[in-house]
Amino acid sequence: MDWLDRMNNAMDYIETHLAEDISFDEAAKIACCSTYHFQRMFSFITDVAISEYIRRRRLTLAAFDLQVANARIIDIALKYGYNSPKSFARAFKNLHGILPTSARNDGVMLKAYPRMTFQISIKGDKGMNYRTEKKEKFDIFGTTESCSLYEQPFIKVPALGIKCDDRCFGALFNRRLGTLSYMLCYHTPKGGIPDGFEHLSVPAKTWAIFPTGQDSDLGEISKQAKQVWKDIFAQWLPTSQYILDGEPYFENFYNLASGESKPAYTAEICISVKSKN
Repeated sequence: MDWLDRMNNAMDYIETHLAEDISFDEAAKIACCSTYHFQRMFSFITDVAISEYIRRRRLTLAAFDLQVANARIIDIALKYGYNSPKSFARAFKNLHGILPTSARNDGVMLKAYPRMTFQISIKGDKGMNYRTEKKEKFDIFGTTESCSLYEQPFIKVPALGIKCDDRCFGALFNRRLGTLSYMLCYHTPKGGIPDGFEHLSVPAKTWAIFPTGQDSDLGEISKQAKQVWKDIFAQWLPTSQYILDGEPYFENFYNLASGESKPAYTAEICISVKSKN
């Protein structure tokens, strides 16, 4: 439960500093991980970037202040990090659907985002299948698209032009707040990289590989893959003896019934890991 305690302590820090400057570096230090991995874990598990979560919490508290406090709107705006009434009003309306000046009226509808806490839900009927493999350095080539963390990249990227009737590999890298680079890729052939494609070199690593189920609907497999991602960060990593060993990560999609009238899709999520010790 150490991981849960660390993450919840980091949330304590964020919650107590919502009316002040929040340092992601400090939150990550409390969670005992790098700033980069803290932001990545948070977004994978919660489906929202840490910056967006903080924005929602601040605007939730701002709405409470508007209803119960006599402070001026500009003072409340400054309290929660907005430098002008205009920027505060725009953000407030985007979240609540009304302007701050209307928040004090009786009967108005507002939106409240509660504080997040982390916990592991223990379910005896569901385990996570995985295997580990050591792989030597390899090279891949493909076409890269910038994607939001909350999109389904595999639905968006195939339109880029690589044929993937039987199998399709997606490499995720250059992850930043809210975005990542997604390369629809293949292993580089001996003859070199075809014209017009990008190249990525992957060093020798140990990989933890997590399969999805099988389904004739590729969209359903994509949903299963998204859930596997969540389970990796929320359940497997916190309780395993491994930590992440850098990028890229891979989503590998396969049609097990290639050439037949009814497809049978499956997928694997691959992350590079190393021992905690």
